[in-house]
Amino acid sequence: MESVLLGPAEIRAQAARLGIRPTKTLGQNFLHDGNTIRRIVRSARLLPAERVLEIGPGLGSLTLGLLEAGHPVTAVEIDPVLASALPGSVAARMPQAELEVVTGDALRLAGLPGPAPTALVANLPYNVAVPVVLHLLETVPSLARGLVMVQAEVADRLVAGPGSRTYGVPSVKVAWYAAAERAGAVPPSVFWPAPNVDSGLVRLTRREPPATTASRAEVFAVVDAAFAQRRKTLRAALAGWAGSPAASEEALVAAGVDPRARGETLDVAGYARLARHRPDPHR
Repeated sequence: MESVLLGPAEIRAQAARLGIRPTKTLGQNFLHDGNTIRRIVRSARLLPAERVLEIGPGLGSLTLGLLEAGHPVTAVEIDPVLASALPGSVAARMPQAELEVVTGDALRLAGLPGPAPTALVANLPYNVAVPVVLHLLETVPSLARGLVMVQAEVADRLVAGPGSRTYGVPSVKVAWYAAAERAGAVPPSVFWPAPNVDSGLVRLTRREPPATTASRAEVFAVVDAAFAQRRKTLRAALAGWAGSPAASEEALVAAGVDPRARGETLDVAGYARLARHRPDPHR
């Protein structure tokens, strides 16, 4: 059976036909290895016929892999040339495939046409991977699971737990929405052009945020404050957030957190608890 996926020669030929020169600005590194594409689809652990949201489909390599596995796809592409070419190139290989293409910036995504996707599978541009993941988890509540390919260093940050040297703002904020785990590595050789770094797969499983009377924005504000000066104790780092070092200590003690601890020791539930005890500046 002939493969519907795009190989290295087909990727280059298609880019040439469209006048596309991959740019670092848009983070365009196109997958061309069929085995890697099918591994990504398997690693996503999708439900049968589950609708998938794909960000940055590019020339359609991963899109075809998802469609081949029987998944309808809603693809969001910022490059208008690529977005307009994708339906035709997919139809030439898979005429019956269910594909919806949205031209736009995933960071400004406010709504999606058609049925709501329940899974995110994407080869994300390295420079916007974390903001895109956070924005989608916030604005597309139907997403129950996901698998994203990001720079290996970013993958480490997304899955890091308290106490790890890579644990930081992305780790805590993603943990508000989902459990994150590494799901494999991807070498530069399977892309065109080849990036100068390794990539990592991160599996996301949606869960309820920690119980707290504080809003998500209030929790994220204390997270930002704690890691803005990560070498300092939380008592010092949160002085601006609380209004003074003394007020910071009062809030930390009320939340059951050692004021001498540092931000990287606290999990997302701890930050949610702490946000609830922010002092009232008007008292």
